[in-house]
Amino acid sequence: MAGRTKTRNLFYEKYSELLITLRKLSINSLFLKLSKTYKRPKTELNYINNFTFLVAVVLSAQSTDVSVNKTTSKLFKLVKQPKDIIRLGEYKLRQIIKTIGLYNSKSKNIISLSKILIDKYNSKIPKDFNELLTLPGVGKKTASVYQNVILNKPKIAVDTHVFRVSNRIGLVTEKTTDKTQEALEKIVPIKWKKTAHHLLILHGRRTCKARKPLCRSCIIFSFCKYQKKI
Repeated sequence: MAGRTKTRNLFYEKYSELLITLRKLSINSLFLKLSKTYKRPKTELNYINNFTFLVAVVLSAQSTDVSVNKTTSKLFKLVKQPKDIIRLGEYKLRQIIKTIGLYNSKSKNIISLSKILIDKYNSKIPKDFNELLTLPGVGKKTASVYQNVILNKPKIAVDTHVFRVSNRIGLVTEKTTDKTQEALEKIVPIKWKKTAHHLLILHGRRTCKARKPLCRSCIIFSFCKYQKKI
């Protein structure tokens, strides 16, 4: 009896390992397909240096990159360092970014984080993830985007596109962006972690759209588990 139990457990262990291997191969194939369509994916936010990139990402929360780039084309003529933000002042900053959603809270956060960078970090942006999270307006998504683009770290940032696409196609099944990020960073092969969120964002913008996904022209249609796909 003990021998049967041991054999059964060994079978299930090997079967689980096989499923994990097949899952990894499937995920690798999915990102390979995406990478062949969206070549050399990168951020679409315009920036001048590390500080301006962080500001751009803070501004991009619940706003499109297009609208942020229109605003920063004006802002970054005046601002390139934390001291420039302080010199500009909250009122003028608010006037420049007022076409962007949540501009009141964003202007306060940018002023506050600039003061902290000056007082605590000698105007340099900290590299540590947890330290980034202490800056006003910087959440996990913003910190991950900063580390991915500026520090070249294999971080997966989850915005609305990444959240929608990865859960819709069945790559993960999570209820929040934070849980989605945790799940993706566990299952996405290391070779794709640097570009994964860029690829998913582009696919979400161009094909796997929120209201009317273009399923007929989807390059990862065979991988998708979306029940309503055409």
